[in-house]
Amino acid sequence: MERIEKDTFGEISVDASKFWGAQTERSLRNFKIGADKMPLEIIDAFAFLKKACAVVNVSAGKLSEAKGKAIKRACDEILSGKLDEHFPLVVYQTGSGTQTNMNVNEVVAHVASEKSGQKIHPNDDVNMSQSSNDTFPTAMHIAAYQRIQQELLPELDKFERVLKEKKEAFMDVVKIGRTHLQDATPLTLGQEISGYEAMIRRAKRFIEESSKELLPLAIGGTAVGTGINAPTGFGDEVAHELAKLTGAPFISDENKFFALSSHSPLNFVHGALRSLAADLMKIANDIRFLASGPRSGIGEISIPANEPGSSIMPGKVNPTQCEALTMVAAQVMGNDTTIEVASSQGNLELNVYKPVIIFNFLQSVKLLSDGMRSFRMHTLDGLQANEQAIKEKLENSLMLVTALNPHIGYEKAAQIAKAAHENGTTLRAEAVKSGFLTAEEFDEWVDPLKMTNL
Repeated sequence: MERIEKDTFGEISVDASKFWGAQTERSLRNFKIGADKMPLEIIDAFAFLKKACAVVNVSAGKLSEAKGKAIKRACDEILSGKLDEHFPLVVYQTGSGTQTNMNVNEVVAHVASEKSGQKIHPNDDVNMSQSSNDTFPTAMHIAAYQRIQQELLPELDKFERVLKEKKEAFMDVVKIGRTHLQDATPLTLGQEISGYEAMIRRAKRFIEESSKELLPLAIGGTAVGTGINAPTGFGDEVAHELAKLTGAPFISDENKFFALSSHSPLNFVHGALRSLAADLMKIANDIRFLASGPRSGIGEISIPANEPGSSIMPGKVNPTQCEALTMVAAQVMGNDTTIEVASSQGNLELNVYKPVIIFNFLQSVKLLSDGMRSFRMHTLDGLQANEQAIKEKLENSLMLVTALNPHIGYEKAAQIAKAAHENGTTLRAEAVKSGFLTAEEFDEWVDPLKMTNL
């Protein structure tokens, strides 16, 4: 069955079981582009926002208590997840997000009218004192900040904690270092992992600090930033109400013209996400290199065998979690480029690439959170040191000769290393043969553990 809805363009039929109205229906018909829907995180952010606006409009005497109560109840129903099916619009729509704002207005109005028995208008009541131009960027900041706080930062804490545990467990396992993918001086496996731990700790700090830029909100700017049709102080009061509703310290942006036309805060914060992606790419690559083998690679660490690795080579186990995490990192780097380009398109008073910015931003947060969780649970937790392989490679390395530099000089030490390499002998044998030092001196000076400065 269908019902007839009306807007300024006239009548249009809508599936009677759906709660949206004419403008949502027109968007559905006009923008059949891809399968990517507007993220539900944005819908939830809008529900918080519409609820806060209703509270402030009632307080300002612009909206009746009864209508305000009905709107708030409808917003709570959206936040419960019961109405998700009524938000069908794709990302690739109007660049201001107007159609998603109207989708929310129409659904809230429909539910509020039905439950209260009075007529609630999507524009005059639900969208009172607002414009799509200030509500959508406000919802963008709410959604982005909440997902970082509730999803990404907790996983970063867990990821860092596991790295700390592995660092401490392997702090005394001396191994050969590698720079330029070539043998270098020794360090411990724990020291190596401490570098990863520091990367994650700093990435977390970068994200925490930069995400504070998401707290100022555009609401109150209405159409172009002047605040036309909004009561005095509306932005401040709505931000205060949102802070109470969400528990996040949102404030009103001091310059609404900036807040509508620029998305540099989201671009800036995503730069911190891109930096995290780069660190995760490095960590995952290092681990799969160190775990290569089992017999013909480096093989200094073992990672869990989670599933068969090959459809043709029996018994093969691949570093699949490393591969998945590096693909996540690559996607986030691509998202960063999209966000950067889209953020540059703030033409005159309004950026009209808003939906694609927030879609890619939220995807990055989700992928990073899920990717780290999967990698932590299925690789990091089960990572083990292959101490025999580590010992063999350490003892066979020519770079231990570096410990002789302070005693016999760089050139003589280089002669010993070159001779050992050419003759296929040990450093100790060539050192004694050279006459530059005794066997006892070699044993005293070439101590891999001492070379780590632990």
